Amino acid sequence: MLKERFAMQVAVHLFLVKDSQVLLLRRYNTGYEDGNYSVPAGHLDGNEEVKTAAIREAKEECGIDIDPASLEMVGVMHRLSTDERIDFFVATTEWRGEIINAEPNKCDELVWVDMDKLPPNVIPYVRQALLNFRRKEWFDSFGWERAIRVE
Repeated sequence: MLKERFAMQVAVHLFLVKDSQVLLLRRYNTGYEDGNYSVPAGHLDGNEEVKTAAIREAKEECGIDIDPASLEMVGVMHRLSTDERIDFFVATTEWRGEIINAEPNKCDELVWVDMDKLPPNVIPYVRQALLNFRRKEWFDSFGWERAIRVE
């Protein structure tokens, strides 16, 4: 009998960068981290390359188009939340179109903030990923210190 392989959620997060600022979206009406800031992000749909997912999320959430060549892979995080996850982080300073709140049913504010002066209610792992980006640290584990090991 074959054992079922472990599977985990995989997401991509997009850092839209303008000078020393990053675009944050305040989550609303989603049931996850509502009232807190994140960046454009979403799960990979399966059979979808990471940069393709970032481009899709940029269009869905911010109404902009991004050339894949302008995306830079800037980080990976192995994260323990309510389950185990892998998060990819990509950044760009180039896009076409005007940034708008294209999902007002899931986001109630878009704001440019200085990466050195993030608001206190940025989702903690996103805050850590932005700090890693500023430090040029490519990989991190997050949330594992809370894990309770049962032997």
